[in-house]
Amino acid sequence: MTSLTNHSTPTMSRRFLFGISLSALLLAAGAGLLVSRSAAEGGHEIPAPTLDNQISEAATETIVLAGGCFWGVQGVFQHTKGVTNAVSGYAGGEKKTATYKDVTQGTTGHAEAVQVTYDPRQISYGRILQIFYSVVHDPTQLNRQGPDFGPQYRSAIFPKNPEQARLAKAYIDQLNQARAFGAAIVTKIEPDREFYPAEEYHQDFMTKNPTYPYIVYHDVPKVRDLKRLFTDLYRAEPVLVAGAKTTN
Repeated sequence: MTSLTNHSTPTMSRRFLFGISLSALLLAAGAGLLVSRSAAEGGHEIPAPTLDNQISEAATETIVLAGGCFWGVQGVFQHTKGVTNAVSGYAGGEKKTATYKDVTQGTTGHAEAVQVTYDPRQISYGRILQIFYSVVHDPTQLNRQGPDFGPQYRSAIFPKNPEQARLAKAYIDQLNQARAFGAAIVTKIEPDREFYPAEEYHQDFMTKNPTYPYIVYHDVPKVRDLKRLFTDLYRAEPVLVAGAKTTN
C-alpha cells in the first residue's frame, strides 16, 4: 500500500491514488484487517524536558523541525497555543534545490520541515520539543514517517543557536535514558542550515484540504492527540500562514 499512499507521489495523481488507497484501507478495516492509527502510531505520552529555556522576555523565537510530511507537522503547531506562525518548507540543502519537485527525489539533502515561530512568554522551547516528540512524529523511524520513505522525511532539528542544540540533545538523551519509546531516537541535530519556505499550495494544507485522504488518515489524528495530551496548549482555531502574513 506504500506506493498508493506515499506523500511523494506527484500532486495531480496523489488525489486519485489517495482516494483509492483510503477506500482499500476502509475495506480492510471492515474486514478486521486494519489496526487503527490510535493503536498503532498515535500520540505518545512522554515526560517534559528536565532542562528547558528560562522564561524569556523576547516576544518571538523560532525553531525549525522536521518530522515527515510537513502538512501534518504544520497542522499540529498551528493548533498550539503560543505559536504565532508555522511555515512549511525545506531545510538541510541548498537554495537552488529547495523545491518540492527536487526535494521529493531524496537526493538534495533537504528535509520537509516547518519553521515554528512562537512566543516564549506563552510556551517554552522545551514544550515545543515535547509536542514534537509526543504528537508530531515517531522519532525512532529512520529516514521515513508512516507511508513516506526517504531522507527528506527524516526526523531532524535545525537549531537557530547553540543553546537550542544543547537543549535538544539533552532532551533526546533524557528520553532515551527513560526508554520513552520502544527504540532509540534517531533525530538528527543539524545546525547552521537555512530554511526555505515551500510553495504556496503547501501552506495551510490541512485547513484548506480537511477531507484529503492523506490528511484524514495520517494528520487529523495528530491534532486530536494534541488536544488529548496537551489540553492546556490546544487551540481549536489554527493560526494560519495566510493570517500571519496579514498581521505582520
